[in-house]
Amino acid sequence: MRWQDALRRGLPGLWAGLLAAIAFVAMPAAFAVLDREAAGRLARAVFEREAQLSVVLGIVLAMLERRAADDAVLQPEPASDDDDPGPPRRGDPFTAGVLLPLGAIFCTVAGFYGLQPMMEQARAGMPTALGFGQLHALSLAFFGAKGLMVLGLARRALR
Repeated sequence: MRWQDALRRGLPGLWAGLLAAIAFVAMPAAFAVLDREAAGRLARAVFEREAQLSVVLGIVLAMLERRAADDAVLQPEPASDDDDPGPPRRGDPFTAGVLLPLGAIFCTVAGFYGLQPMMEQARAGMPTALGFGQLHALSLAFFGAKGLMVLGLARRALR
């Protein structure tokens, strides 16, 4: 097995585990032990690092999946020794293996980088289109959708 295949198969499970650990262990523990303000600061710091890592992992996995799709396509056989086979064929650029990490990146960008500044404004009492609770619910929905996409990647990696 090439190292790229090992990464392509292993990273989704690690990424899914990270998201589950944050959602089901770290954040509930922080809000159970710390006061609300300190837990909120911790949550912002954890989710900032998670968002950065998610963008990087999403890009790496999309590139690895794209490469695997290209490698899976057989090169055309030349009709004779004189014929030029033409440019190498490429795999479908829109496979589930490519779309899932791109979708996870979208959820990260929209859920953290898009909504977090508005959540800060709402928390500070500045006017926003939606209230803090609504923005938090949207952010949670994006995080959940990202988790499902990463679980889909992890399931595909088991095949």
